[in-house]
Amino acid sequence: MLPKLGVNIDHIATLRQLRGTPYPSLIEAAELVQKAGAHQITVHLREDRRHIQDEDVRQLRAALRVPLNLEMACTDAMVKFATRTMPDWSCLVPEKRREITTEGGLDIAKNRTRVGKTIEKLKKAGIRVSCFVEPSLQAVKLSRQLGADGVEFHTGSFCMAAQGAYGARSKVKFKSELERIRVASVAAKMAGLEVHAGHGFDYENVRPVVALTDSGRALVEESNIGHSIVCRAALVGLERAVREMLAAIQAP
Repeated sequence: MLPKLGVNIDHIATLRQLRGTPYPSLIEAAELVQKAGAHQITVHLREDRRHIQDEDVRQLRAALRVPLNLEMACTDAMVKFATRTMPDWSCLVPEKRREITTEGGLDIAKNRTRVGKTIEKLKKAGIRVSCFVEPSLQAVKLSRQLGADGVEFHTGSFCMAAQGAYGARSKVKFKSELERIRVASVAAKMAGLEVHAGHGFDYENVRPVVALTDSGRALVEESNIGHSIVCRAALVGLERAVREMLAAIQAP
């Protein structure tokens, strides 16, 4: 089976919120993403509502023909919202008010009780749950123990290395981070978890990750990508930008 693409449309909403206009339309954006062949729409409803709004999620839930993946913090308010709107997936993420974007994976060991209760409530409602975590054996083990259906590996460090952000150390960091993703993905598969990945992917650095295989099968089943697609869309249009990313992940 070819790797799947989930498109995060948060930054379509970012453009709208900059001036408080009614445009661009998230529904129209989602329609273009679906037309281009993406397999899922992802949105992050943040506590500060800096881009996606509650009503956006409700409208998307009603309009989408593909699964909806709701990224959310482990709070009572978000659990209540999720169980009312019923996304297909809820991806549990860490969240800090002052961060520009999510800075790392969820620390399940430190927040085990809260994460466990959140997973339990979401699954009881019929929502599949993934944990956005660092690619580590401990994170995989804890995600499985707490009942998650999948893990989404935070690929930020890998992507920064691929883009040369670590200077002379970038090549070594690139190799070590890619191996870390591979080992964690194998462990997750063995534990019966779905393997997703995301954060910092562009049209080139995503290729080595989706090319990882075990016994001839792709290890990463789904990549969730937003910023680079929206940036590319500013130049070539959203539908073409999604098609180009699909080509990158399905023929790396």
